[in-house]
Amino acid sequence: MNTPQAAPSRKQADKAAFEANKLAKRLRRQVGEAIVDFNMIGEGDRVMVCLSGGKDSHALLDILLHLKNIAPVNFEVLAVNLDQKQPGFPAEVLPAYLKGLGIPFHIEEQDTYSIVKRLVPEGKTTCSLCSRLRRGVLYRVAKELGATRIALGHHKDDIVQTLFLNMFYGGKMKAMAPKLVSDDGQNVVIRPLAYCREKDIAAYAEQRQFPIIPCNLCGSQENLKRQEMKELLLSWDKRFPGRVENVFNSMGRLVPSHLADHNFFDFKSIAATGLPDPDGDIAFDTEPLPEVPEVVSLLPMARPG
Repeated sequence: MNTPQAAPSRKQADKAAFEANKLAKRLRRQVGEAIVDFNMIGEGDRVMVCLSGGKDSHALLDILLHLKNIAPVNFEVLAVNLDQKQPGFPAEVLPAYLKGLGIPFHIEEQDTYSIVKRLVPEGKTTCSLCSRLRRGVLYRVAKELGATRIALGHHKDDIVQTLFLNMFYGGKMKAMAPKLVSDDGQNVVIRPLAYCREKDIAAYAEQRQFPIIPCNLCGSQENLKRQEMKELLLSWDKRFPGRVENVFNSMGRLVPSHLADHNFFDFKSIAATGLPDPDGDIAFDTEPLPEVPEVVSLLPMARPG
């Protein structure tokens, strides 16, 4: 027999409301900062928000709609969902939700699911091909709808995961750019959630009660290497708070002379200049080193023999 839970007290309710408001402000501020830092949205832009039905794209749409009302520039927000005809996809959920918001939206129906299942062997991960086909469709739709920006819901954790995926499995240092030109060269893709943590987005989605549609309808998610990276970062977050933040921040603080890409830095022309180098040959320091006298002053003076 289940014991009925007591209703939350007024104090508990006030605290919950305070925390919810603080979270919303933090996410909106972070999105605003990313937009400004990378010049993601400007006057007159028509922003196509790719709404998959997951927590991230729901949060992105919600926050952009809020910022649209207070931003110093005028821009449009258009929600677009791609119905890929996956078995069990609840096609009625997002249209009903978007109609309730009273915003412009478009549902594009393309059976990419059948193409993926036909081309990918049974038991193999379908996400890579599925993502590629989805991008192609969304690029076309953006052009047809006159969108000047394509907004994706990738967040800080996604970006760091991608960095490690490329390092571990691709042998290169590459992540997700907060802003870039699309593969077809015709669209500008933006990731306004670049400064937001996934755990904050998950909490926000729960508070806002978005109609979430899972991304594992095809049943291939369990095989993803990305899941391995996600679990690695989660374990780091528990054991070493702040590590994920530091990794992300490092991507914006490159020191080319201390990496190894000779196409990016002219190592061949390096020569002693006689001038001090603030970076020098120090590979890692957690804090500034104290000033020390010249080395020669520390050596014993030679005595006349």
